[in-house]
Amino acid sequence: MKYISTLLFFLLCSLLAHGQGTFPPTFFDGKTIVLVSNDPGARPVVTWQVLADSIHPYLVRAGGDPVAYYELEQVALSEERQSEYAKAFLQRQIQNLIFITRQKDQTSIHVGKFSGDGKLIPDASLFGVSGKDWKIAAQQFAGYGSTTPTRNLLVSDQAEFLGLVNQGAVTGAQKFIPRNPLNLEVFRLGIPLEGTSAVNGPISTFRYNAYGKSAETLLSEQGEQKRGLEEIFSGKYPHEIVWLTETKSNSELWDDRIRFMLVKVEGRQADLMSSMGLQPLTGEEGQKTVVKYYIRLLARNEQYIGPSWDANPDWRVALSQFLENLKK
Repeated sequence: MKYISTLLFFLLCSLLAHGQGTFPPTFFDGKTIVLVSNDPGARPVVTWQVLADSIHPYLVRAGGDPVAYYELEQVALSEERQSEYAKAFLQRQIQNLIFITRQKDQTSIHVGKFSGDGKLIPDASLFGVSGKDWKIAAQQFAGYGSTTPTRNLLVSDQAEFLGLVNQGAVTGAQKFIPRNPLNLEVFRLGIPLEGTSAVNGPISTFRYNAYGKSAETLLSEQGEQKRGLEEIFSGKYPHEIVWLTETKSNSELWDDRIRFMLVKVEGRQADLMSSMGLQPLTGEEGQKTVVKYYIRLLARNEQYIGPSWDANPDWRVALSQFLENLKK
């Protein structure tokens, strides 16, 4: 009877599991970083740290060694931020990443091998499970992992929350410059479209406000985004632009006379300002989720954020304000 119950449990898990493959072998013999994305609208209301604390024992039971937890939105703020985290993870000899995504109607847990570069994972096709709440998802995850022997023996029994190493040096290395770039009229500006491979970051797939969207939804949103961008640019940007729908190397962009790239980042306003070397806003304004645009000069990897802070919760307003500020 016990055997039948166990078999039924794993059959049920098989129906609920998604993604590709299984646990990476390194999960059972290597350190793991956990990235948590927690929908503030989910009920009951808990912080991402409390969610991490609750799920931690199940990740250990699965056979993992989760050495540190970070909020996914903090890590995914920008390409530069992801690269700095990747360097820190390499120094700590991290082998794997786990993504915890809590939405209003479900919680999902995915695991994959750390890629060792700024993408953090090779792609978004990771093994994962989902449940109607965090506990069901965590139990499924632990059930799958417990079938494989683990070599992770000296594991912390509590979740640890660490900051990014050498944060001050990071801001300087990113070269965020509070003014406008020169020579925009001479060269072309590349504009990556969201939902395409031109926009970095497979880890963004696991953000609570992005996970689970169908290809049709993403395509529809991309079309709407392009129409909105065209409308704004036609009235506010007199120079040449190029739409980018696939990843290109810097040399390929240069061959196409593209020297500048428009970059869109989204996160808490205080976090974005701090990451760009600015004095962050406090209180309610600092906690708002906003969109900020800036221009990257490819030749020197410099990020021009403009002479005035122009982030806004509405991406259309944020872009309009940024393009207006380019005239200063």
